[in-house]
Amino acid sequence: QVQLVESGGGSVQSGGSLTLSCAASGYTNGSYCVGWFRQAPGKEREGVAAIDSAGSTGYADSVKGRFTISQDNAKNTVYLQMNSLKPEDTAMYYCAADPRRGRLDGGSCPWVRYWGQGTQVTVSS
Repeated sequence: QVQLVESGGGSVQSGGSLTLSCAASGYTNGSYCVGWFRQAPGKEREGVAAIDSAGSTGYADSVKGRFTISQDNAKNTVYLQMNSLKPEDTAMYYCAADPRRGRLDGGSCPWVRYWGQGTQVTVSS
């Protein structure tokens, strides 16, 4: 049973930074894609950043240059460093993963099988 647990959300002022963590357990497949998605009230879910087992990364245009996705394989954890945060970054952020690896579509894994529960990020102006 794969479990994804997010942490690190919170409230910050515009221009601030946060680092989200996604800890995975029960995952034994050597191939994978892990991505961060976000959804704000009344808006569609958006892929923010993704990383795969080959180390390839992808980002949504809205976060390029501000967000960085990375992984620590020893800790089975993927991080999302978010800098220069804007009020429009306010959303629930979800970690997602899939054992299949393919071309990253901007900030999204091509497929998603597992989802975390989400962590709220609120940016005030």
